Amino acid sequence: MKNRPTITFIGAGSMAESLISGMTKTLYVPEQIIVTNRCDRTRLEYMNKTYGVRSETDKRKAVKEADIIILAMKPKDVAEAMGAVASAIHGHQLIISLLAGVTTDTIVSLVGKNVAVIRAMPNTSAAIGQSATAISQGRFATAAHVAIAKKLFETVGIVAIVPEQDLHAVTGLSGSGPAYVYYLVEAMEKAAEEIGLDRSVAKPLILQTIIGAAHMLQSTSKHPSILRKEVTSPGGTTEAGIQVLEQYRFQEAVAACIKRATERSEELGKALLSSAAMQS
Repeated sequence: MKNRPTITFIGAGSMAESLISGMTKTLYVPEQIIVTNRCDRTRLEYMNKTYGVRSETDKRKAVKEADIIILAMKPKDVAEAMGAVASAIHGHQLIISLLAGVTTDTIVSLVGKNVAVIRAMPNTSAAIGQSATAISQGRFATAAHVAIAKKLFETVGIVAIVPEQDLHAVTGLSGSGPAYVYYLVEAMEKAAEEIGLDRSVAKPLILQTIIGAAHMLQSTSKHPSILRKEVTSPGGTTEAGIQVLEQYRFQEAVAACIKRATERSEELGKALLSSAAMQS
């Protein structure tokens, strides 16, 4: 693969945009990146004007030019999308799939060739270089392909290499994880308003509290439960707040949330396999 590979995104939604935003701030230049999608020309024009990347309405042309093809469409659209471009894909290309629940073997089957596929699950924090991404190796991908994918995703955050069967769990945990944190911040902002704090005062306090807690977890080997207990004085304000969280089974709710997101990833994969079997 050449030193400055051409990267084609099929799909121009929020995840594609997050990755492109992060990638073009670090290792890659906009001219290396082509973006195409199903039919939304307005979205392609936006990506071109915002990030300087090349936009292309001819999906086959975009795929033919690519060294790396990144699948960023909705999982339900993958069969149609791959059917439109499969004949333009050749054996020297690397396909990186961002599709929740869709296995590397499914991608290979849709392409109809023994093509290298890496499956990845980043999150939208890629836009600011803070993604937590897990990647898995398809059966026709080599260690060199894994290294290429790892280098790409390291431009937008940290990378873990995991067995493909673990990616459903990764999707439920860190793939969807930013939304859980944003939901928590929504609740904290609402509570701040109800107790009389102005938004302009509350918001920076909330954000720095979350940032500081995360940095504490990164900088110490102490278990989160120990750090929590160190903040929680008997009979104090924190204990009173924690007791309410326990009353509402906060930890159980978070665990159930992650498990349900994981199950949904599995369901998406099974639905796609069932649909593909019916079409064949």
